[in-house]
Amino acid sequence: MRTAKDPLYRRHRFPPEVISYAVWLYFRFPLSLRMVEEMLAARGIGVTYETVPQWGRKFGKAFSDQIRQRAPARGDKWHLDEVVISIAGEQHWLWRAVDQNGFVLDVLVQRRRDSRAAQRLMKKLLKSAGTPPR
Repeated sequence: MRTAKDPLYRRHRFPPEVISYAVWLYFRFPLSLRMVEEMLAARGIGVTYETVPQWGRKFGKAFSDQIRQRAPARGDKWHLDEVVISIAGEQHWLWRAVDQNGFVLDVLVQRRRDSRAAQRLMKKLLKSAGTPPR
């Protein structure tokens, strides 16, 4: 954690702890900017929702790297799910690649059922994976 004397935090109204907490909330959980603003307001910290993405651009890379490093390793067994869903009354096909721990690797949604698109999804996953699944 950085200290208040760090030049990176100079000329900021809030202490590094508040900034790091807001940035951590934004990157760790799928929260909107207004939700982060409300969570900070519940703790008595008055920050506008426009400030959070500015902090995220300035301080976020280090936080996102730490979160990614702490995340559990991806499993070596993958599953590909195919589901029909309805979006705005229209049928869509959803393909989802999941490992054995339930971590979603990638998602693809299309209006028509296209098996070649699912194959492209798997090829993309195989290219990005460090080790191939079993």
